[in-house]
Amino acid sequence: MRPRTDWLAHFVLILGCVLFVAPLWMAFAGSTQSAGAIARGQMSLLPNLSGLGVYGDVLVHGGPGVGPVWHMLLISASMAIAIAVGKIVISVLSAYAVAFFRFPFRMAAFWMIFLTLMLPVEVRIIPTYTVMSDLGLINTFPGLTVPLIASATATLLFRQTFTAIPDELMEAARMDGAGPWRFLKDIVIPVSAANLAALFVIEFVYGWNQFLWPLLVAANPNLDTIVIGIVKMIGIDNAIEWNKVMATAVLALLPPVGVVLLMQRWFVKGLTEGDK
Repeated sequence: MRPRTDWLAHFVLILGCVLFVAPLWMAFAGSTQSAGAIARGQMSLLPNLSGLGVYGDVLVHGGPGVGPVWHMLLISASMAIAIAVGKIVISVLSAYAVAFFRFPFRMAAFWMIFLTLMLPVEVRIIPTYTVMSDLGLINTFPGLTVPLIASATATLLFRQTFTAIPDELMEAARMDGAGPWRFLKDIVIPVSAANLAALFVIEFVYGWNQFLWPLLVAANPNLDTIVIGIVKMIGIDNAIEWNKVMATAVLALLPPVGVVLLMQRWFVKGLTEGDK
Protein backbone atom coordinates (compact mmCIF):
# COMPACT_ATOMS: atom_id res chain seq x y z
CA MET A 1 0.00 0.00 0.00
CA ARG A 2 2.92 2.38 0.61
CA PRO A 3 4.02 2.73 -3.07
CA ARG A 4 0.42 3.38 -4.11
CA THR A 5 0.03 6.00 -1.38
CA ASP A 6 3.22 7.76 -2.48
CA TRP A 7 2.09 7.73 -6.11
CA LEU A 8 -1.26 9.25 -5.20
CA ALA A 9 0.35 11.93 -3.05
CA HIS A 10 2.77 12.89 -5.83
CA PHE A 11 -0.06 12.98 -8.34
CA VAL A 12 -2.09 15.34 -6.15
CA LEU A 13 0.95 17.58 -5.62
CA ILE A 14 1.75 17.71 -9.33
CA LEU A 15 -1.88 18.43 -10.19
CA GLY A 16 -1.95 21.25 -7.62
CA CYS A 17 1.26 22.73 -9.05
CA VAL A 18 -0.16 22.63 -12.58
CA LEU A 19 -3.42 24.27 -11.53
CA PHE A 20 -1.47 26.96 -9.70
CA VAL A 21 1.15 27.65 -12.36
CA ALA A 22 -1.12 27.50 -15.44
CA PRO A 23 -2.84 30.90 -14.86
CA LEU A 24 0.52 32.51 -14.10
CA TRP A 25 2.00 31.11 -17.30
CA MET A 26 -0.99 32.31 -19.30
CA ALA A 27 -0.61 35.80 -17.83
CA PHE A 28 3.09 35.88 -18.70
CA ALA A 29 2.52 34.53 -22.21
CA GLY A 30 -0.35 36.94 -22.81
CA SER A 31 1.68 39.91 -21.63
CA THR A 32 4.17 39.41 -24.47
CA GLN A 33 1.52 39.38 -27.22
CA SER A 34 -0.51 42.13 -28.82
CA ALA A 35 -3.71 43.40 -27.23
CA GLY A 36 -5.57 42.79 -30.49
CA ALA A 37 -4.65 39.11 -30.63
CA ILE A 38 -5.80 38.63 -27.03
CA ALA A 39 -9.08 40.45 -27.70
CA ARG A 40 -9.74 38.20 -30.72
CA GLY A 41 -9.12 35.09 -28.65
CA GLN A 42 -5.95 34.24 -30.61
CA MET A 43 -3.57 34.29 -27.68
CA SER A 44 -0.79 31.72 -27.89
CA LEU A 45 0.35 29.77 -24.87
CA LEU A 46 3.94 30.35 -25.96
CA PRO A 47 5.43 33.74 -25.03
CA ASN A 48 6.66 36.06 -27.76
CA LEU A 49 10.08 37.15 -26.55
CA SER A 50 10.03 40.19 -28.78
CA GLY A 51 7.09 41.50 -26.73
CA LEU A 52 8.96 41.62 -23.41
CA GLY A 53 9.37 45.35 -23.86
CA VAL A 54 5.84 45.78 -22.51
CA TYR A 55 7.26 45.35 -18.99
CA GLY A 56 9.54 48.33 -19.34
CA ASP A 57 6.70 50.28 -20.93
CA VAL A 58 4.24 49.74 -18.07
CA LEU A 59 6.92 50.28 -15.42
CA VAL A 60 7.83 53.71 -16.80
CA HIS A 61 4.68 54.91 -18.54
CA GLY A 62 1.91 52.85 -16.96
CA GLY A 63 -1.23 51.86 -18.79
CA PRO A 64 -4.65 53.26 -19.71
CA GLY A 65 -6.03 55.25 -16.79
CA VAL A 66 -3.06 54.69 -14.45
CA GLY A 67 0.37 56.14 -13.85
CA PRO A 68 3.74 54.37 -13.86
CA VAL A 69 3.62 50.89 -12.41
CA TRP A 70 6.86 51.42 -10.48
CA HIS A 71 5.10 54.10 -8.42
CA MET A 72 2.15 51.84 -7.64
CA LEU A 73 4.54 49.04 -6.67
CA LEU A 74 6.33 51.46 -4.34
CA ILE A 75 3.04 52.51 -2.71
CA SER A 76 1.99 48.87 -2.27
CA ALA A 77 5.37 47.85 -0.85
CA SER A 78 5.44 50.78 1.57
CA MET A 79 1.90 50.03 2.66
CA ALA A 80 2.58 46.30 3.12
CA ILE A 81 5.77 46.92 5.12
CA ALA A 82 4.12 49.54 7.31
CA ILE A 83 1.17 47.24 8.03
CA ALA A 84 3.37 44.21 8.73
CA VAL A 85 5.80 46.07 11.00
CA GLY A 86 2.99 47.94 12.74
CA LYS A 87 1.03 44.75 13.41
CA ILE A 88 4.10 43.02 14.80
CA VAL A 89 5.07 45.90 17.11
CA ILE A 90 1.57 46.42 18.51
CA SER A 91 0.86 42.70 18.82
CA VAL A 92 4.16 41.92 20.55
CA LEU A 93 3.69 44.69 23.11
CA SER A 94 0.04 43.85 23.81
CA ALA A 95 0.71 40.11 24.05
CA TYR A 96 3.74 40.76 26.28
CA ALA A 97 1.62 42.84 28.65
CA VAL A 98 -1.12 40.21 28.83
CA ALA A 99 1.28 37.28 29.24
CA PHE A 100 3.77 38.65 31.80
CA PHE A 101 2.16 41.54 33.67
CA ARG A 102 -0.44 41.26 36.41
CA PHE A 103 -2.86 44.17 36.37
CA PRO A 104 -6.61 44.59 36.99
CA PHE A 105 -8.89 43.34 34.23
CA ARG A 106 -5.94 41.79 32.39
CA MET A 107 -7.91 38.87 31.00
CA ALA A 108 -10.91 41.08 30.32
CA ALA A 109 -8.70 43.24 28.12
CA PHE A 110 -7.40 40.15 26.35
CA TRP A 111 -10.90 38.82 25.67
CA MET A 112 -12.00 42.21 24.39
CA ILE A 113 -9.13 42.03 21.89
CA PHE A 114 -10.07 38.47 21.02
CA LEU A 115 -13.75 39.35 20.48
CA THR A 116 -12.83 41.78 17.70
CA LEU A 117 -12.19 38.68 15.59
CA MET A 118 -15.96 38.21 15.53
CA LEU A 119 -16.44 41.50 13.67
CA PRO A 120 -15.90 41.22 9.90
CA VAL A 121 -14.20 44.02 8.01
CA GLU A 122 -17.47 45.09 6.39
CA VAL A 123 -18.96 45.84 9.83
CA ARG A 124 -16.02 47.97 10.92
CA ILE A 125 -15.27 49.78 7.69
CA ILE A 126 -17.86 52.59 7.93
CA PRO A 127 -16.98 53.69 11.50
CA THR A 128 -13.29 53.34 10.64
CA TYR A 129 -13.74 55.57 7.62
CA THR A 130 -15.59 58.10 9.79
CA VAL A 131 -12.73 58.18 12.28
CA MET A 132 -10.14 58.65 9.52
CA SER A 133 -12.24 61.44 8.04
CA ASP A 134 -12.55 63.22 11.40
CA LEU A 135 -8.76 62.98 11.81
CA GLY A 136 -8.17 64.41 8.33
CA LEU A 137 -6.39 61.26 7.12
CA ILE A 138 -8.42 60.65 3.96
CA ASN A 139 -6.16 60.63 0.87
CA THR A 140 -3.03 60.28 2.99
CA PHE A 141 -0.57 57.44 3.43
CA PRO A 142 -1.26 57.16 7.21
CA GLY A 143 -4.92 56.80 6.31
CA LEU A 144 -4.01 53.78 4.19
CA THR A 145 -2.07 52.02 6.91
CA VAL A 146 -3.01 53.11 10.44
CA PRO A 147 -6.47 51.40 10.58
CA LEU A 148 -4.94 48.10 9.45
CA ILE A 149 -2.03 47.75 11.86
CA ALA A 150 -3.98 46.35 14.84
CA SER A 151 -4.35 42.56 14.77
CA ALA A 152 -6.18 40.41 17.31
CA THR A 153 -4.95 37.28 15.53
CA ALA A 154 -1.30 38.29 15.90
CA THR A 155 -1.84 39.21 19.55
CA LEU A 156 -3.33 35.76 20.21
CA LEU A 157 -0.45 34.08 18.37
CA PHE A 158 2.23 35.91 20.37
CA ARG A 159 0.43 35.40 23.66
CA GLN A 160 0.42 31.65 23.09
CA THR A 161 4.12 31.81 22.24
CA PHE A 162 4.99 33.92 25.28
CA THR A 163 3.04 31.76 27.72
CA ALA A 164 5.17 28.79 26.59
CA ILE A 165 8.32 30.50 27.88
CA PRO A 166 9.30 28.75 31.15
CA ASP A 167 8.75 30.68 34.36
CA GLU A 168 12.27 29.69 35.42
CA LEU A 169 13.70 31.71 32.55
CA MET A 170 11.78 34.78 33.67
CA GLU A 171 12.89 34.31 37.28
CA ALA A 172 16.53 33.89 36.20
CA ALA A 173 16.35 37.10 34.17
CA ARG A 174 14.83 38.91 37.14
CA MET A 175 17.60 37.68 39.45
CA ASP A 176 20.17 38.96 36.96
CA GLY A 177 18.64 42.41 37.22
CA ALA A 178 16.85 42.40 33.86
CA GLY A 179 13.88 44.75 33.78
CA PRO A 180 10.75 44.27 31.65
CA TRP A 181 12.19 46.02 28.61
CA ARG A 182 15.49 44.10 28.72
CA PHE A 183 13.65 40.82 29.23
CA LEU A 184 11.53 41.55 26.16
CA LYS A 185 14.47 42.67 24.04
CA ASP A 186 17.08 40.07 25.03
CA ILE A 187 14.98 36.97 25.71
CA VAL A 188 11.37 37.11 24.50
CA ILE A 189 11.98 38.54 21.02
CA PRO A 190 14.95 36.24 20.16
CA VAL A 191 12.95 33.22 21.33
CA SER A 192 10.04 34.32 19.12
CA ALA A 193 12.14 35.18 16.05
CA ALA A 194 10.64 32.43 13.89
CA ASN A 195 7.09 33.53 14.78
CA LEU A 196 8.00 37.13 13.99
CA ALA A 197 9.28 36.12 10.57
CA ALA A 198 6.22 33.97 9.82
CA LEU A 199 3.87 36.75 10.86
CA PHE A 200 5.80 39.30 8.79
CA VAL A 201 5.34 37.19 5.66
CA ILE A 202 1.62 36.69 6.32
CA GLU A 203 0.97 40.34 7.09
CA PHE A 204 3.09 41.59 4.18
CA VAL A 205 0.99 39.56 1.75
CA TYR A 206 -2.16 40.72 3.57
CA GLY A 207 -1.16 44.36 3.20
CA TRP A 208 -0.06 43.90 -0.40
CA ASN A 209 -3.42 42.43 -1.43
CA GLN A 210 -5.57 45.12 0.21
CA PHE A 211 -8.27 46.41 -2.14
CA LEU A 212 -11.44 47.59 -0.39
CA TRP A 213 -9.84 49.94 2.14
CA PRO A 214 -7.47 51.70 -0.33
CA LEU A 215 -10.39 52.02 -2.75
CA LEU A 216 -12.41 53.91 -0.12
CA VAL A 217 -9.81 56.00 1.62
CA ALA A 218 -7.49 57.04 -1.23
CA ALA A 219 -9.12 58.72 -4.20
CA ASN A 220 -5.84 60.47 -5.02
CA PRO A 221 -4.22 58.71 -8.03
CA ASN A 222 -0.81 59.26 -6.43
CA LEU A 223 -1.83 56.79 -3.72
CA ASP A 224 -3.01 54.04 -6.05
CA THR A 225 -1.76 50.62 -5.02
CA ILE A 226 -0.88 48.02 -7.64
CA VAL A 227 -4.15 46.15 -7.02
CA ILE A 228 -6.17 49.33 -7.52
CA GLY A 229 -4.13 50.07 -10.65
CA ILE A 230 -4.97 46.70 -12.21
CA VAL A 231 -8.68 47.22 -11.52
CA LYS A 232 -8.55 50.68 -13.10
CA MET A 233 -6.81 49.29 -16.20
CA ILE A 234 -9.58 46.72 -16.63
CA GLY A 235 -12.38 49.18 -15.90
CA ILE A 236 -11.70 51.68 -18.69
CA ASP A 237 -14.48 52.34 -21.20
CA ASN A 238 -12.52 51.85 -24.40
CA ALA A 239 -10.65 48.75 -25.55
CA ILE A 240 -8.70 47.11 -22.74
CA GLU A 241 -5.00 46.61 -23.41
CA TRP A 242 -4.86 43.11 -21.98
CA ASN A 243 -1.15 42.68 -22.60
CA LYS A 244 -0.41 45.63 -20.30
CA VAL A 245 -2.90 44.36 -17.73
CA MET A 246 -1.24 40.95 -17.69
CA ALA A 247 2.25 42.47 -17.53
CA THR A 248 1.17 44.58 -14.55
CA ALA A 249 -0.33 41.50 -12.88
CA VAL A 250 2.92 39.58 -13.33
CA LEU A 251 4.91 42.48 -11.88
CA ALA A 252 2.48 42.65 -8.96
CA LEU A 253 3.30 39.02 -8.11
CA LEU A 254 7.04 39.48 -7.85
CA PRO A 255 7.43 41.36 -4.51
CA PRO A 256 5.24 39.05 -2.36
CA VAL A 257 6.72 35.97 -4.01
CA GLY A 258 10.20 37.37 -3.35
CA VAL A 259 9.39 37.94 0.33
CA VAL A 260 8.01 34.41 0.72
CA LEU A 261 11.04 32.85 -0.98
CA LEU A 262 13.50 34.99 0.97
CA MET A 263 11.95 34.11 4.33
CA GLN A 264 10.72 30.62 3.46
CA ARG A 265 12.85 28.79 6.03
CA TRP A 266 11.81 31.10 8.87
CA PHE A 267 8.21 31.10 7.68
CA VAL A 268 7.91 27.29 7.79
CA LYS A 269 9.74 27.13 11.12
CA GLY A 270 7.44 29.72 12.67
CA LEU A 271 4.33 27.80 11.58
CA THR A 272 5.51 24.33 12.54
CA GLU A 273 7.68 24.56 15.65
CA GLY A 274 6.15 23.53 18.90
CA ASP A 275 6.58 24.77 22.43
CA LYS A 276 9.77 26.66 23.16
